[in-house]
Amino acid sequence: MSEMKILISAYSCEPNQGSERGVGWNIVCQVAKYHQVWVLTRPDESKAAIEAELARHSIPNLKFVYFTLPFWQDSLRWGQAGAMQIHYYLWQIQAYFVARRLHREIGFNIIHHVTFVKYSSPSFLSLLPVPFIWGPVGGGETYPIAFWQDFSLQNKVYETFRSLTRWIGQKDPFTQATAKQSAVAYAVTEETAKRVSQMGAKSVKIFPAIGLSQTEIERLAQYPLPNRKPVRFVSIARLLHWKGIHLGLKAFAKANLLDSEYWILGDGPETAKLQQLTLDLEISKRIKFWGLLDRDEVLYKLERCSILIHPSLHDSGAGVCLEAMAAGRPVICLDLGGPAQQVTLETGFKIPARNPEQVITSMAAKMSILANDHNLLIKMGRLSQQRVIELYSWEAKGKQLFQTYQEVIKCTF
Repeated sequence: MSEMKILISAYSCEPNQGSERGVGWNIVCQVAKYHQVWVLTRPDESKAAIEAELARHSIPNLKFVYFTLPFWQDSLRWGQAGAMQIHYYLWQIQAYFVARRLHREIGFNIIHHVTFVKYSSPSFLSLLPVPFIWGPVGGGETYPIAFWQDFSLQNKVYETFRSLTRWIGQKDPFTQATAKQSAVAYAVTEETAKRVSQMGAKSVKIFPAIGLSQTEIERLAQYPLPNRKPVRFVSIARLLHWKGIHLGLKAFAKANLLDSEYWILGDGPETAKLQQLTLDLEISKRIKFWGLLDRDEVLYKLERCSILIHPSLHDSGAGVCLEAMAAGRPVICLDLGGPAQQVTLETGFKIPARNPEQVITSMAAKMSILANDHNLLIKMGRLSQQRVIELYSWEAKGKQLFQTYQEVIKCTF
């Protein structure tokens, strides 16, 4: 079967955005290159932006079906994550009835849940008599227990609550039904894949949620090669406890690379604590906190840096790693979550995460290797660019989904 009728559930979907919204938009656009696509999404978040984009760049195969809870018109105005999750769950129930009516009228070949990218919440669309694809879903990544020693009480409460809500979600019979009814379940990381398999999914594949457009890849590929001196490390992240920036700073201090700098791009609740840490480590003169910057400024700063340090302890995705790789900058990360899927031994260094002391020592050693071996730095950067083109462009992801749809339909008949 060539062209099919595909129904996609994309609770979060908006053009020219990152994170969940960007995942939703880019996947539906790629699928629409091959098939007729109907998208279930919300009017309150993105309708104006979607309609404006389609007016500029028409996509004939792409149709949007907007709806939201009649008694809860705007989930964004509540502002709390808990309220958003309740809205999301109830919206998924409503989506079932909307999809059932549409299926009677149109007759879909495949139903595909795309966003939220969350394995511990159900998609009631899996209950419809249509082959169902779930994902990419993530969230199964866990902060290694040995690293809890660096947590404040508030951070420990956050991680405990996160684990509790995931456990409750996994036990939800509708979430388990979603896993069991999936013809294919896409998981963004090995950790999530294991959890989804335990919930009863028959066919689980790794499929990172994030990607880059061809325009972004070409723009980043134009960045000049990193300078030999100074070697400039950079971390780009919200400054949260689980992003592990404190580990990067301690490793930088331990490496003691006098002709190097470390830039921190981003802001968050850990900012003051991290700034104090640089004073305690006596490295503050070689550290620059740039704060929250817009995307163009972030990419301009990335161009002036040599190596990305991304010591996150439970990232599902990490688009910044892909951007650095596309720019020919090697990545030093932990062997956890999304970054561990993106980075290989040829494109950077993945540090085993056994305990903080081991990570700091290992990361410091890898920083020294790249700072002192410019040829290796350049070689890893070039291989990084090649890997992004082959696996992480949205075009490559669209082709992979096309192949999956064909395989699912063949197995159905």
